Amino acid sequence: MKIAAASLALFAASASAFGTPKAPTFTPDATKFAYGLPGSIDPVPDFDPLGYTVGADYETIKEYREAELQHGRVAMLGALGMLVTEEPIEFHPLFQATNKDIGPAIRHLDEVRAVSPYFFELLALIIGALEFNRALTGWTAPDDVLSKNAALKPDYFPGDVGFDPLGLAPKDPEEFYALHTKELQNGRLAMLGWAGMVAQELVNGKEIFVNLGLAEDRFDPSKLPVQF
Repeated sequence: MKIAAASLALFAASASAFGTPKAPTFTPDATKFAYGLPGSIDPVPDFDPLGYTVGADYETIKEYREAELQHGRVAMLGALGMLVTEEPIEFHPLFQATNKDIGPAIRHLDEVRAVSPYFFELLALIIGALEFNRALTGWTAPDDVLSKNAALKPDYFPGDVGFDPLGLAPKDPEEFYALHTKELQNGRLAMLGWAGMVAQELVNGKEIFVNLGLAEDRFDPSKLPVQF
């Protein structure tokens, strides 16, 4: 019941937080890196070691930026989730963790499967609804993609699905683009950070703060509902 209630509350809160797009009208500049889209920052403003932007048109760059933003947002949530659900904080909104240490975050889905297997169906519905809203907001209809040679709508600014529950989006274009760059930079850092934390836990099976010597290691793998 706790997982179902948390899932439904998350769905309701997410649905009510979406509104009209917040981004100002953007005019691409072919003379600038990535057509002038926010995200370039010193000391490496034109960072593209694999050359993905070389020769790419504006529509392709928009798709790259959309993908980068979405992965960055998920990574920020994932990195934060890993830290707060492990020792010494051990806050988990989906199940009680006060009676035992459930170990590194990479094993937490084992506990979810055991406590409430139907959670994954609810999660799929929530993600599907959010992605459907994103598709309606920024993506062209599937049968128009080839004819228009663009997956994203012409007036869609990458990542702007109208989600701003706290009203933080600035009205001034320069301030908006600066905030957008900060989101990108934090997302990029989170992707690297999350990947590093997962790699560390896969190597030695230790929680992040335990591995750093900042928390006690109380994890007993034999208490997990799923054994490998």
